[in-house]
Amino acid sequence: MSSGECTAAVPNGSPDPSSHATNIYDTEGAGGESFDEEDDDAMDFEPLTDESEDAEFFDPTDEADAEFHDADDGLNGVEISFSMNDGEGDEPDENQRETGAGTTTATAPAPRPLVQVTRSQILRLFGQHGLQDLFRTHQTHASGNPPLDDNEDDDGYMARGTRRRRRGQPHASRYPPIPSEAGKRLMTSGTFGESGFYEDKLRKRKDRLARRLIYRELAVNQDTPARANKLISQGLIPSSNADTIIHYNARCYSGQFSDDGNFFFCCGQDFKVRMYDTSNPYKWKYYKTADYPYGQWTITDASLSPDNRFLAYSSIRSVVFLAPTDPTLSADPIALDFGYSGHGGRRRQFTGGYSHFGIWSIRFSGDGREVVAGTSDHSVYVYDIEAKQSILRIPGHSDDVNAVCFGDNSSPHILYSGSDDTLIKVWDRRSMGDSREAGVFMGHTEGLTYVDSKGDGRYVLSNGKDQTMKLWDLRKMMSTEKASNIDANRYTTGFDYRFMPYSEADYEPHPYDCSLVTFRGHRVLKTLIRCHFSPPGSTDSRYVYSGSEDGCIYIYNMDATLAGKIDVSRATHHSRPRDDSSMHPHPYYIRGSRSSEAWKTCVRDASWHPSAPVVAATSWNGWDMQTGTCTTHSWNDDADDDEGEPKMGLRVNQLLEEDASLYDHSQRGGRTSQFRSRLRSQRVQPTGDEDDGADGW
Repeated sequence: MSSGECTAAVPNGSPDPSSHATNIYDTEGAGGESFDEEDDDAMDFEPLTDESEDAEFFDPTDEADAEFHDADDGLNGVEISFSMNDGEGDEPDENQRETGAGTTTATAPAPRPLVQVTRSQILRLFGQHGLQDLFRTHQTHASGNPPLDDNEDDDGYMARGTRRRRRGQPHASRYPPIPSEAGKRLMTSGTFGESGFYEDKLRKRKDRLARRLIYRELAVNQDTPARANKLISQGLIPSSNADTIIHYNARCYSGQFSDDGNFFFCCGQDFKVRMYDTSNPYKWKYYKTADYPYGQWTITDASLSPDNRFLAYSSIRSVVFLAPTDPTLSADPIALDFGYSGHGGRRRQFTGGYSHFGIWSIRFSGDGREVVAGTSDHSVYVYDIEAKQSILRIPGHSDDVNAVCFGDNSSPHILYSGSDDTLIKVWDRRSMGDSREAGVFMGHTEGLTYVDSKGDGRYVLSNGKDQTMKLWDLRKMMSTEKASNIDANRYTTGFDYRFMPYSEADYEPHPYDCSLVTFRGHRVLKTLIRCHFSPPGSTDSRYVYSGSEDGCIYIYNMDATLAGKIDVSRATHHSRPRDDSSMHPHPYYIRGSRSSEAWKTCVRDASWHPSAPVVAATSWNGWDMQTGTCTTHSWNDDADDDEGEPKMGLRVNQLLEEDASLYDHSQRGGRTSQFRSRLRSQRVQPTGDEDDGADGW
């Protein structure tokens, strides 16, 4: 062959590419093969398909000479050989000799050795940053549709397009100031908790529980008992040390306490929802497990009815399942087909086949009669449980609706919807004759990942892929007429939060931002990370908080300053031995790369107990981020150990049973050795009498 020419023998029988959009939870992975674990090269796996601009490299119309090869088949059976010519121009080759007549006679060329390229070398080649950037720039499927992807809840449908770069170095004035003046006014308004006394702030004393109790008993500063109790409760922020670590063999996507705190559910990527009795928030009891039959990729969301009798949960399907929470009832869950509106024939029985759309978010109404859903067909649906059909469809967005909620706990009329089109829209069902929204919240420059209502019909909280969380006031929303004259696409970059780090150089403040307060510091990457208002019972609604891709829960004051941070990653680090047989069959990173050898944590959801200083964190957590955890964190005044039972750092399985396999048997003493190893890992500061060589630590 000529220089630079190569041949590749590709095996036939590649799987259908459409299988990427449906998760069958195959423990062997697609094609029954896995990547070689011997490759120890540092590279990140970004499953992007690419179409070259060079017709000789890839011609989709040339079906006769090309065979399709799916990347999930691995590289087994692929043989690649190269033949290279090191000569230049018309210079004689070493296999040619000159005759006496001045002519050149060619001799038989010596056979050239074939260069065998291993799979690890090819993977190393595609892991180079330059090639990754090139693939991102030309990310287009041959059919004209965006490529499918296996690594996120959105991935059952589409990946975002390429992103536009804006500026060089960011300027500090481009970000809203911290602390926020509007947030300061909210903190002193009484709507978001009580403020401390001026003398406390002046002396900069730490709010210890003992001092608060003494002040209350001595009636210092003439506090009323009710106000003193509120000040005490809102100061009890849970610590990073985990009381209990519940391990799952699949990633955990969401978990929430009930409104009364007696119930907790956790949704996993194995299409199971585990339910727990949390009437004692410090000692949970396993309740039951509900399944989602024929689910796609994961359970995307769940919502508990106000009376705690039923749990609704969804997947990337148009069907929501409704399961009773009573552990004595073993009946199959009820299927609610949101695609059925009473028209077009009889209702079909769901068997896992065709689905009209996928559902990203669901919420029960305050009276428990309706369920609202945000879907992949850019719409908001309202389902009447008694009528067993959808009674309202609002096609009000231009992209996926990732989050929905009711504005008032006591009324089903006001709805909020957050979409990838960067907009939050307000819907009043009493005045929808023209099918238009009542107003718009504009200010995020990337798509929305979550929307939460305070429940008072006034304040709304949102998380965005622009790495900000924003607080909104219903009285300051933008009118429909004004919003219709603004093109929201002009102020977004098309940032792909799943595989790309967010650069602050890309941030540009929205010229029509109507939010009250902007919170930043957490990282909204990899998945649809959620945010919430803190509960009025245990915190007096003093804070807002969010999960983060860096493995922490960020707790903010209303003036955007950081009130506390719960480090879930540190609390759970290496809390189970590596066991490839129990890991999720679709890893987030390629097996064998250095990234897959690290313990990684991404906190996707968190829930604050309504009456106790306890936070439950639901995370992608483990080796290669293939497993999940639900951890409980309580206020303990920053103590490193606990005298009570159960001991801090208790590791249990999904049934809340202590499992010896979760401990590394090489660590003698179990949890004690884990605590000692954490102490040994802390950096020791050199003393002043040591030599200068200590600075090299």
